[in-house]
Amino acid sequence: MKPLAIKIGGSTLGHTDTTVEDLVALQKRGVPLVVIHGGAQAVTDWLSRLGVPTRFIQGLRVTDLESLKVVTAVLAGLVNKELVAAIWRFGGKAVGLSGADGGLILAKNKTPELGYTGEELKVNVALLETLLDAGYMPIIAPVSLGLLESSDVDTNLLNVNGDTAAGEIAAALKAEKLIFLTDVPGLYDSSKNLIRRISPERAKELAASGIASGGMAAKIEACLVALTKVPVARIIDGRVPHALLNEVEGKGDGTTIGW
Repeated sequence: MKPLAIKIGGSTLGHTDTTVEDLVALQKRGVPLVVIHGGAQAVTDWLSRLGVPTRFIQGLRVTDLESLKVVTAVLAGLVNKELVAAIWRFGGKAVGLSGADGGLILAKNKTPELGYTGEELKVNVALLETLLDAGYMPIIAPVSLGLLESSDVDTNLLNVNGDTAAGEIAAALKAEKLIFLTDVPGLYDSSKNLIRRISPERAKELAASGIASGGMAAKIEACLVALTKVPVARIIDGRVPHALLNEVEGKGDGTTIGW
């Protein structure tokens, strides 16, 4: 059975959220799962606490060396381990990783103005397949190893957009489906109507026109990457109780991107 690739946005995880419950229930049914998580708001909160300034260019965080330290500590540390611990608490089996662990995600630093930001990802799926075969659920934080051309650098770590990582991981795994759990019901058209099904070409047009912008544009781009190897991508509202279970059981709402 091919795994499901699931991207969890930090904004969809809360005290009343059922995502962890759903992940464990699916794992106990024998569904292989690979989870990629975000945590941008947690990173921003910690940067503010520590007095580290933060800025964005077209929705992407500019990651200088001090910001990178906080990103790594918060995403690969606090957020990742809290999610792993919650899965074990509900009776699941999970292993927390960052893209740096086992050379899972290799990236290039292509856009200097974004600082230590990774692009053009290469995913090593052997580690994920080993964990899945052993019955574990990999939980992945979007921090990568850098394929850096110069040896005159301060770190080999790079910050990677979580949506981008999810799309690349789903494609590399040839997953059954890529599912984005977000804090909105799905994609909307120019009249603010929910789009329940859309072709990749039309989704690309939505992003290019600005109708879908910011984080949603990044999700569309990630879906388009995944769809080179994955049959279907879904964007659903992770705030709805048991949204993930409903999705797997064919009862969910949201947007399907596919042919």
